[in-house]
Amino acid sequence: MTYRMTAMLLLIAVSVAGCATDPLTRSDCDWAQPIKLSREDVLTRQTKEQIAAHNEIGSLLCRWKS
Repeated sequence: MTYRMTAMLLLIAVSVAGCATDPLTRSDCDWAQPIKLSREDVLTRQTKEQIAAHNEIGSLLCRWKS
């Protein structure tokens, strides 16, 4: 293998290794949170529907409380 090929493979391996997590202790629920609105928020109908869908999925998958 050439020096460039070896260097490229090494860089790919290092960058991919940084993305690894332990699936037994980490999940999307660790960083995702319900979206909460304030009375001052002005939203379109589509944005309200997207927020409702996000919160509903979070309630099902992450057991968020309403």
